[in-house]
Amino acid sequence: MSQAPVRPPAARAWWRDAVIYQVYVRSFADSDGDGVGDLRGVTSRLPYLAGLGVDAVWLTPFYASPQADGGYDVADYRAVDPLFGDLADAAALIEAAHGHGLRVIVDVVPNHTSEQHPWFRAVRASPAAPERAYYVLRPGRGEHGELPPNDWESVFGGPAWTRLPDGVWYLHLFAPEQPDLNWEHPAVRAEFEDVLRFWLDLGVDGFRVDVAHGMVKAPGLPDVGRAGQARMLNTEVLPFFDQDGVHEIHRSWRALLDSYPGERIEVAEAWAPTSERLALYVRADEAHQAFNFQYVLAPWEARALREVIDASLAATGAVGATTTWVLSNHDVVRHTTRYAAGDPARGLRRGRAAALLTLALPGSAYVYQGEELGLPEVLDLPEEARQDPAYFRGRAVTRESGGADGAGAMGAGAAGAGAA
Repeated sequence: MSQAPVRPPAARAWWRDAVIYQVYVRSFADSDGDGVGDLRGVTSRLPYLAGLGVDAVWLTPFYASPQADGGYDVADYRAVDPLFGDLADAAALIEAAHGHGLRVIVDVVPNHTSEQHPWFRAVRASPAAPERAYYVLRPGRGEHGELPPNDWESVFGGPAWTRLPDGVWYLHLFAPEQPDLNWEHPAVRAEFEDVLRFWLDLGVDGFRVDVAHGMVKAPGLPDVGRAGQARMLNTEVLPFFDQDGVHEIHRSWRALLDSYPGERIEVAEAWAPTSERLALYVRADEAHQAFNFQYVLAPWEARALREVIDASLAATGAVGATTTWVLSNHDVVRHTTRYAAGDPARGLRRGRAAALLTLALPGSAYVYQGEELGLPEVLDLPEEARQDPAYFRGRAVTRESGGADGAGAMGAGAAGAGAA
């Protein structure tokens, strides 16, 4: 491999007021005409992104993956999936971005792996495999172990447990193809520190940490006691999310990032029931930023927005952190549709006003691809085009909500038009 590309000059705390542009790689720009966006396509659009005036680009997962969940089921954290190119393309993208004065943030997915990861393939192959300790495996309940170990539900719908042929159950808080890792095992921690170093050495400027609130589970894996758990993510602490133990992991990662030059950062995708609990993720020795989902979920109503803004600024200010502002991403309905369902013209007007408000607020802002064009959610995707596991498992996805498929779709020619 060639030497790591030269990085842009360090700027102290550049991230505190940065505008970061999210690229959903598979739909952003297709360089080879196969119908799938790729890393070379992203590289070709860097002049456009630099012209927008953004400070950094965040890339959704492009790692080797069976693509059961849009690449958030990773089979090899150090390899690029052939759908998107190869490792040389990733290195070239980073180098080119730095040449345009743009920093590069990549996703890392530490809560779970793909079922095709070598570790989990070993789990399936033998009940005696040492890799079984790397995942959350438990015996079932019931006379013959035929019932799941507890009542936890997958965020994507249905039970969060699947039984292996030998009778043991494994935890998957998302799709069955995404088994949860056991972060109490030192081998898991060591592996991810090495993964972070691999990409830092290649020149990336930081990581967006997927499910940053999920790596630690409550001791004993207690029942929740209620159904509809996915609807509780933003209202209360659950035994599988936002446990206090996750903060020790983020502190260790902050120390690792601080050992590199150039203000490399961690951005936590953390769902927390209050602004105060979310602020815990951005204390001085933890993540640099955390996505503000309270702001995403606020309705288009002046009082509600004001309350969220005031609470967010107060909570992050109490720990000396910056606040992030996010209107849309690949997991939520685009805000131009969300703010005025069924009325595209009104949605566009409100989207413009929301952008003006968001970009005027103190802190850092995230712009989702196509947001600068006022793109709406794509609601008329045919069944054969859908890939989002939440859609197929029926989690709050209807024809009024395209899920990751609808949010990720750029619409006919949109990426090309944006980059023209």
